[in-house]
Amino acid sequence: MSEEFVSGFVSILGRPNAGKSTLLNALLGRKVAIVSDKPQTTRTTIQGVLNLPNAQIVFVDTPGIHRPDSLINKKLMQEVAAALEGRDLLLYLADCVRGVSTEDEQAVELVARSGTPCLLLLNKIDLLRDKAKLLPLIERYKELANFEEFIPISALTGEGLDAVREAIVKRLPPGPRYFPEDMITDQPEEFFAAEIIREKVLAHTRQEVPHAVMVLIDDWEETDRLLRISASIVVERPGQKGIVIGAKGAMLKKIGTEARLELEHWFGRKIFLELFVKVRKNWRDNPSYLREIDWKH
Repeated sequence: MSEEFVSGFVSILGRPNAGKSTLLNALLGRKVAIVSDKPQTTRTTIQGVLNLPNAQIVFVDTPGIHRPDSLINKKLMQEVAAALEGRDLLLYLADCVRGVSTEDEQAVELVARSGTPCLLLLNKIDLLRDKAKLLPLIERYKELANFEEFIPISALTGEGLDAVREAIVKRLPPGPRYFPEDMITDQPEEFFAAEIIREKVLAHTRQEVPHAVMVLIDDWEETDRLLRISASIVVERPGQKGIVIGAKGAMLKKIGTEARLELEHWFGRKIFLELFVKVRKNWRDNPSYLREIDWKH
């Protein structure tokens, strides 16, 4: 008798910089979400589909749980709230090196209120020299919520991820394949390209620039042998524009080259990438600008 096929939707939640996007990419074995060391890198929910012989798991990566102090941050928390609804299972990702802060307690409370079964994943164990420190950490999280299971992992090295997949499959209900077997993510190609460009900006800029950046695809032209992409890197102030362009255009060239190489690897074809830098004052508090970066609307 063959094993019963199971399927379901699993949201990945946690505080900013807990490693949620790194975990999603590691579980799928392929990059679908950009990664950086800057908080609030993820600005919208992204689905990643994992197909196994006996299961299909639809992961939902979410923005970090934080205090909504601007229009864009309120929008991000709306994404988090939506990701708590109608899910079969939640994964709460905690940074085991950072310990449990007041913000962590509030985030766990938000997740626990959903009433959905949740696994606690203690991430970054590759950075923890004394593994004995995990025990009091687990005890502290036990006091905060009724987690189904506690699994130490490293999203970066892959340690513990087999146990995560097994724990998920064990708890999913019998169900169909919601998506074709060759589908990896729900995001359009244009959105992914914009995100890769933004990732390179985040990697090479500091201070206020990363938070003030959005990327818009202006033109997308495909031929048999070439993909032409024209994109705008949007910032909030002229000084930020100068940082992104760099001396004699060196920074913009570096960002463009790195993005083009990664996109060529992803799309498997030659890409001509043209980048412009534009200033839109206070776009993060402008609803019309926020709609432009949300491909789901």
